[in-house]
Amino acid sequence: MFIKQQVNRGISFSIFLLFLFLISSVSWAQNLEAFEERVTEFTLENGLHFIIVERDIAPVASFMTFVNVGSANEPVNHTGIAHIFEHMVFKGSKTIGTTDWESEKEAIEKMDKVYRAWLEEKYNPNPDQEKLDRLWEEFENYQEQASQYVINNEFSQIVEREGGVGLNAFTSADGTGYFYSLPQNKAELWFSLESDRFKNPVFREFYREKEVIFEERRMRTDSSPVGRLVEEFISVAYSAHPYRNPIIGWPSDITATTIQDTREFFETYYAPSSFTIAIAGDVDPDRMKELAETYFADLPAGEPAPKVKTIEPEQRGERRFVIEDDSQPFFLAGYHTVNQMHPDWAPLQLLGSIISDGRTSRLYRRLVQDEQLALDVAAFNGFPGTKYSSMFLTLAVPNRGVPLEDIENTINEEIQKVKAGEISREELDRAITNARADLVRSLNSNMGLALRLAETHAQQGDWRRIFTFLDDLQEVTLEDLERVANTYLVKQNRTVGKIVNRQETEEVAASEDNL
Repeated sequence: MFIKQQVNRGISFSIFLLFLFLISSVSWAQNLEAFEERVTEFTLENGLHFIIVERDIAPVASFMTFVNVGSANEPVNHTGIAHIFEHMVFKGSKTIGTTDWESEKEAIEKMDKVYRAWLEEKYNPNPDQEKLDRLWEEFENYQEQASQYVINNEFSQIVEREGGVGLNAFTSADGTGYFYSLPQNKAELWFSLESDRFKNPVFREFYREKEVIFEERRMRTDSSPVGRLVEEFISVAYSAHPYRNPIIGWPSDITATTIQDTREFFETYYAPSSFTIAIAGDVDPDRMKELAETYFADLPAGEPAPKVKTIEPEQRGERRFVIEDDSQPFFLAGYHTVNQMHPDWAPLQLLGSIISDGRTSRLYRRLVQDEQLALDVAAFNGFPGTKYSSMFLTLAVPNRGVPLEDIENTINEEIQKVKAGEISREELDRAITNARADLVRSLNSNMGLALRLAETHAQQGDWRRIFTFLDDLQEVTLEDLERVANTYLVKQNRTVGKIVNRQETEEVAASEDNL
């Protein structure tokens, strides 16, 4: 009987989503009432906001803690600190992950003090190597002392032992998310664990974890030609705004970041008003509110997190760079656009979809299918973030022997067609339908639902924007697409980056020398 009820509930919610998808002729905003019946939201006195979605298709719940703080918020000299703190949150608390917190704390504090002294000497114009060696030895001794009290991975072991799945986190340019799912009857465990790790953050194994982060950087950026290209691209495309910095941080900044720096970052930016917590699943909203008051209400409100005030200046002309590498060639171009709250965001989103989404899109059909110039091609708006003025990207991987100039010229030709107003109503309608389908898919899991709700509320002020944005898309005209293409996709506003194969470049140069 129980299984039958759960199946029926699942079918009911699927039909609800299908209903939302099919009613394309009706405003999505008009159908919010049906969804809102399942949503409860409230804000604690300290500013921490909760969104609860009743979704009783299975006796589980997904929990998303979204903090409206990302790499764009990082102070000078400490790029990567948002990501470093994300790692620290999994190290437990004063009661989880340690056999003797007071002794461990003492060793950690001494360790960090010595590391800061080592940094001061390291950055002297003429550092004393003997002093550096002595300080480093002392640092390693304190690090070893602190490690003897550590219970490795105790936080994650508790979650897994109690049936939790999907324990993970992410850091982006715009925000940081922490998430996992638990059986419905373990909701109070989540409140206890989650509040504890943000009330009582510890910086356990801090410097050893930085080595993990360095390895992550080596894998994703230093050892990846495309990773290096993207890092170079944003640093060239942005001259002032912190979007120019890599999320994982510059290596020297990772080295220079201490426990004291990271604690100050947490205390400055992780105010309760920066948090949005979304819970989706088979839960009782009244009970969730009661637990929220019990476990999170005593978090001090503090001062709101400082806002990013730097505005990227208008680009004065096209920027270009080339990386010679022993790798597959790659083409990347981007145009400065707007943030997600700007009226032009909707037509820019549709423009990316029309140009490159699917096998019938303009770029894919011409570059990949018809002329076979590229292995793959894409275009989209919203990189490297969406809270602040963003970029519209076009990128492609050429087929063997195809010059990157041919790729660039072909992409530019297709953009010129868009600017000349050659997009059809059929293409626009298809892009809107695809956006609607993407929304349905994103709402089809508890975790996807929780993430979309929390992120949208935090960054746009109201989770309902998930739905009303589709109305914005529906209002986009062919004239809007032509206008934004002519406004933003212009040479002066463009940055172009390329990876060229070093060996092929040398062979061409040698051939020219012999002429």
